[in-house]
Amino acid sequence: MSAPIRLAGVTKSYGKARGVVDLDLEVEVGEFFGYLGPNGAGKTTTIRMLVDLIRPQKGIVEVLGGSPSDPAVRRKIGYLPGEVEFYKRMSARDFLTYIGNLRGEGGDALAEELSDRIDLDLSRRVGDLSKGNRQKLGLVQALMHRPELVVLDEPTSGLDPLVQQEVYRLLEEINAEGVTVFFSSHVLSEVERMADRVGIIREGRLVEVEELEALRLKAVRTFEVVFEDVPDVAEFERLAGVRSASMHGSVLHCQVIGSIDELVKAVANHRVQNLVSHGADLEALFLDYYRGEEN
Repeated sequence: MSAPIRLAGVTKSYGKARGVVDLDLEVEVGEFFGYLGPNGAGKTTTIRMLVDLIRPQKGIVEVLGGSPSDPAVRRKIGYLPGEVEFYKRMSARDFLTYIGNLRGEGGDALAEELSDRIDLDLSRRVGDLSKGNRQKLGLVQALMHRPELVVLDEPTSGLDPLVQQEVYRLLEEINAEGVTVFFSSHVLSEVERMADRVGIIREGRLVEVEELEALRLKAVRTFEVVFEDVPDVAEFERLAGVRSASMHGSVLHCQVIGSIDELVKAVANHRVQNLVSHGADLEALFLDYYRGEEN
């Protein structure tokens, strides 16, 4: 089966402004792929090319084995834009019926079910909806036709925490059914929760594509070890992956990148009262990518 998303040598610029440069990316069938980067890095440009709102100056964009300009392909995509604007004079229900008719696929029953789950009142006029409720409407229209590929630009923007949790569950459910999900986000906690792999883009170039678990191994973990004796800090400073080791009385503070095997073996040579491990700091790792290689 073809990759749901394949970008090869894709470049898109806006005059002097940068979009994306020589972008190569492939997303696998059934994958939950997180797309990260600072503002202006090229995330939205990438997404708009996937749904044929804009086209590259060079390179290949393939979606679901075909061109995103093909109406048959577009009908299999669920898309939520970063800026949600709909016909304001329609009721939310009429708008969803209109979208279903445009696609030729209906979806009214599923639209009602999805709206109930995220507490969206379909009787209200679109123009009277809050930003959060317009975001809910955008999610419903993206999912109501049971797409094969879902492309979401900041899916939980403007949603309250309870609704965010329900959206996470909803997306995890459809992904478990085999739907490929590609989403951009600034909320690193939701990326950690949902993504199988992440791509990090900076200044229009893809700087990392990696499984989330592999990234965790690159992230910094912090340890505090309370000893009964007071070992020499040099014993820990020379261990592979250990940095910033220091002793405060009988308490060792250190950071570890990668495997903790050597640290654990060294600690086991002493009598230990307590050991506290702080989880892998993916946020710090992502921010390092955002800042650039000079950091």
